[in-house]
Amino acid sequence: MHFRSRQRREEPEINLIPLIDVLLVILIFLMITTTYSRFTELQIQLPTADAERARQQPQEIVVSVSARGVYSVNKQVMEHKDVTSLADQLRTVAGTGGQPPVVIVNADAQATHQAVVNVMEAARLAGLSRLTFATQSAQPR
Repeated sequence: MHFRSRQRREEPEINLIPLIDVLLVILIFLMITTTYSRFTELQIQLPTADAERARQQPQEIVVSVSARGVYSVNKQVMEHKDVTSLADQLRTVAGTGGQPPVVIVNADAQATHQAVVNVMEAARLAGLSRLTFATQSAQPR
């Protein structure tokens, strides 16, 4: 006994129209929110490396500042602590070389900030614009 009549079954199909509509909306949204950078506006000429120049070491002037505020320039202790005498000493040590020397400041951890600022001011008065500070790494615990 066969109670069911033979009906033809419909095959399921995927409706692509809503999918296409959603994809078009997403595409429009992405096109509107995208920013375009112009990399061609900057004309940059990169420097070239010269291996011979890298071997030349600049002249160094080492200025040490003790915890009491005593200055020494290239291991010569200075008697005066004022900025002008320190600037005169820096000018004397710098001489008339072709390349300006680098002033390296070795300051004690207990030295006052004013003593270090005095060294920076003296270097400025002496016309020495290249200044760096020496540090030491912390001891491992």
